[in-house]
Amino acid sequence: MEPLFEPIFTPEQLAEIKAYYLPHYIRSAVSPLVTLALLAFLLGGLNRPFYQGAQALASWMGRRGAFLRTAPVSRILVRAMDRLWGEPGWGTALLFALFIDLFSKVLYAPSDVYFDYLLEHRHGMSAHTPLTYAVDTFKSWSISAVAAATMVLGLYGLARRLRNWWLVLGVPVALLMLVSAAIDPYRKRVYFDQTPLEAGPLRTRITGLMARADIAFADVTVEKTSVASKRVQAYFAGQGPTRTIVLNDVLLKEFTEDEILAAVAHEAGHVNEPQWPGRIAAACCLVGLLFVIDRLLRLAAARRWFGTTQFADIRTLPLLSVLFFLLMTTAKPVSGAFSREREREADRYALRLTGDTATFRQMLVKAARVNKMDPEPPRWVILKGMSHPPIGERVAALPGP
Repeated sequence: MEPLFEPIFTPEQLAEIKAYYLPHYIRSAVSPLVTLALLAFLLGGLNRPFYQGAQALASWMGRRGAFLRTAPVSRILVRAMDRLWGEPGWGTALLFALFIDLFSKVLYAPSDVYFDYLLEHRHGMSAHTPLTYAVDTFKSWSISAVAAATMVLGLYGLARRLRNWWLVLGVPVALLMLVSAAIDPYRKRVYFDQTPLEAGPLRTRITGLMARADIAFADVTVEKTSVASKRVQAYFAGQGPTRTIVLNDVLLKEFTEDEILAAVAHEAGHVNEPQWPGRIAAACCLVGLLFVIDRLLRLAAARRWFGTTQFADIRTLPLLSVLFFLLMTTAKPVSGAFSREREREADRYALRLTGDTATFRQMLVKAARVNKMDPEPPRWVILKGMSHPPIGERVAALPGP
């Protein structure tokens, strides 16, 4: 290892970091091939049995729950779903989507348990118990199921009813994306409790720092992530009246006040980035993606792929997964490069704001040690889409004393 990294890590720490990251790098290398194989299996082998199973289960549930079509409240929901879908087959569509989602989750479960629980515990990075890990996994799976159901009803339901559905759906969702960051402070609370940072010197100093940066914020909160992880983290959530500075409780325990201010200054650099061009570009890309999906669904219907009998047949859902995978795989290196440059600029902004290079370096080094950051990851890992520059590069870029 070059002398550059010796002040950051001891040889023993470096050896542990390499041992920790090696399985992650192997997974990163093989995961695209595994995902493609899974998607091919879904399209070629499991599409028909999953669809037939969804039909059979929906029929059975329809018979057992026939009373729901006449009950005072549920009948309104059932009729609304029939109207949206254009026929009673929406139950089959929902179950088909949930079958695919559950199959993928179960297939990846052994890998997830190894990487998110066993490996993390082996290297002292996790505070999860088997119960808390299971609860968080259940929350994640539930959110994924709701998202899958929402996509089926929103995308396929509108596509079956309206010719220009991609505009009807895309424009409102794109507009919502422009302001969606306002709800960011509440998303993490699904997993972790947050409490306001108590009054005292740290809160006073953060308020003063934000006054110098001319950044308005609603509150400073402490996120209790120590129940699951031993990593340090600080970030800004929300926008406008909901903007919140979030510090996790591990950060408060491990870092000095000066180091916490340096971390907050870095995050303040992201607030000062030009936000709207990226949001507008993302919103336009969403509308464009929905148009591509419309063309793909029409092609599938015309060619009768996977036994489809009409436009927006739910059996094309795995095909959309292939499209999303290809787009994400292609876009991630580009988005990663932009993200790394934003991180470099946020470092420069923090130094201008605080004028304290020594403390900023201490903050980076301590974060690298606590979070076990690889100072010199393989180049292909960086180019594949790393969101942050390697910690060794960030420290080397700091101006001298």
